[in-house]
Amino acid sequence: MAARSQYEELARQLSAVGAVKRGLVRILPAECPGGSAGVLTLLARYGEMRITRLAELLSVNMSVTSRHVTHAVDSGWIERFPDPADKRSRILRLTPAGEELLDELTRRTTEMFAHNLIDWSDEDVGQLNTLLSRLRDSFSCRGSGGCPPGKHSGDCRAGHIDDAHTRTPV
Repeated sequence: MAARSQYEELARQLSAVGAVKRGLVRILPAECPGGSAGVLTLLARYGEMRITRLAELLSVNMSVTSRHVTHAVDSGWIERFPDPADKRSRILRLTPAGEELLDELTRRTTEMFAHNLIDWSDEDVGQLNTLLSRLRDSFSCRGSGGCPPGKHSGDCRAGHIDDAHTRTPV
């Protein structure tokens, strides 16, 4: 187990990652706030879903999710259609315009990282990706409490999808 001082430094470094996230938000088109980009990204990654599942994946309450969805629907990036299993519910899916915007967001994000990490080796970027993925997995099923002993976090996550092959602009 790492020393307490290493965890304290990790907390400081993760706080500083906020600057990177703010940089990512600044490259978004004015008409696409971060919440909308998050909605598009999750629908592309996990496919059609109900808004309740989207709220769960965004880790925000339904009213916030509803605002993001309404903006994306009004902008023509996603559509709602009746859930065949429960006509009272709606399913959300990306539209071709949403796919196109997501492609643009991915291009912008990739260019930003390529510009800012130009002096990093492929190995450095790969190691960062691996460690950030591992950190995310460590929190995915356990939050601040952890996975049960002996279980890999990937075993705990229902519907885990290999994120190495998905677009994640923000």
